[in-house]
Amino acid sequence: MKLLSRKATCNSHGQDSSYFLGWQEYEKNPYDVVQNPSGIIQMGLAENQLSFDLLESWLANNPDPAIFKRDGQSIFRELALFQDYHGLPAFKNALVEFMAEIRGNRVSFDPKKLVLTAGATSANETLMFCLAEPGEAFLLPTPYYPGFDRDLKWRTGVEIVPIHCSSTNSFRVTESALEEAYEAAKKRNLKVKGVLVTNPSNPLGTTLSLDELNLLVSFISLKNIHLISDEIYSGTVFSSPEFVSVMEILNKKKYSADVELWNRVHIVYSLSKDLGLPGFRVGAIYSNDEMVVSAATKMSSFGLVSSQTQYLLSAMLSDKKFTRNYISENQKRLKQRQEKLISGFRSAGISCLESNAGLFCWVDMRHLLSSNTFDAEMELWKKIVYDVGLNISPGSSCHCSEPGWFRVCFANMSAETLTLAIQRIKDFAELTVASSSRRSHQSMKNSRRRSLTKWVFRLSFDGREPDERIQLQIISY
Repeated sequence: MKLLSRKATCNSHGQDSSYFLGWQEYEKNPYDVVQNPSGIIQMGLAENQLSFDLLESWLANNPDPAIFKRDGQSIFRELALFQDYHGLPAFKNALVEFMAEIRGNRVSFDPKKLVLTAGATSANETLMFCLAEPGEAFLLPTPYYPGFDRDLKWRTGVEIVPIHCSSTNSFRVTESALEEAYEAAKKRNLKVKGVLVTNPSNPLGTTLSLDELNLLVSFISLKNIHLISDEIYSGTVFSSPEFVSVMEILNKKKYSADVELWNRVHIVYSLSKDLGLPGFRVGAIYSNDEMVVSAATKMSSFGLVSSQTQYLLSAMLSDKKFTRNYISENQKRLKQRQEKLISGFRSAGISCLESNAGLFCWVDMRHLLSSNTFDAEMELWKKIVYDVGLNISPGSSCHCSEPGWFRVCFANMSAETLTLAIQRIKDFAELTVASSSRRSHQSMKNSRRRSLTKWVFRLSFDGREPDERIQLQIISY
């Protein structure tokens, strides 16, 4: 151990989080409809598998890009040798147009301000390296994606200070919560370098409102700090209100001429969620700050997107008819799947936060807790993983300040598997509520019995002889 670095031996990676532990338990006993029907169903994975048929259909109709041909001629040698970390121009052009299309073409993006990275994980970490020194801090609204403890902190040394949001206003970001987080950082002698938000939110599945976006831009303008908007779920918004990018806020007259402010707002994007291609490892940073773009481009050499991947996706994303149909159909399927989960959980007496995006629901199981504590949340989570056979993510792993909330994913499985998962949680909830009701009834009965026994005891010693018949009736109540 002494021969290894502190980075290699420390536990700051966050691997001991219940978020990752649930994955480990699933991998030991994965559900399979034939081979292991009693196994654990993976509901902790935010993966979009609902529209693979659309992607596969496009590939079948457009075989050349997949086998590295252009106009029928092989370009394998060209792609195999290409290694410019600026990326293929054709792909960057196609990607920014796809990003604009998702946003209703209300904003546009300059490919020269785009940096390609090996997924959003790499993009977020690269921005931390560019914007903050070790020991400085970023503020994040809670609940937030558990992987940020790894992505933002582990190698960079940057600290995360939570912006505590509450269920009383559906976990919306407020001015008071921002100020409290900023002051909490100061008390810890941490210099705040910026705020990072996910829009749409992971794990809430909600889009930031116009009020929240304006508040965030005003806040970072006032404090002279950065704003990172992680918009990797922007194409998953399936119902109103529609998605509003932070770029739309910057375009408003109030901010449009403020070059310094524009330079402090950065967007992270990826094709992992909207297009369902996490294995392709395609992420991006979009920034108006030339120094950030330059530094991030140099850093991207540690995590490049393969030229073969770029070539294939440039052809796919350039097919406007396909992208328009894909975005629309994928959103329709996500909405149907989300409604199936919500309806099924409602029949089990379990409610979900109202949401309009994402691949998951933020589920309220506070009524199933044995007490209003995080220990009780972990006790409930373990029962759901081991006894019920569902891997879901407890709110504490997302740094939620209220015990009893869970993130439940719905887009990484078949409809039949989701039906089974709903039935499992329904059976469990019914048993838990019934058991709790019996315990409560017995507790009330015991309490009433103790109370009446004391009354009888007092009656027996108040100097008068009680009616023996009444005393016996009371004792046997």
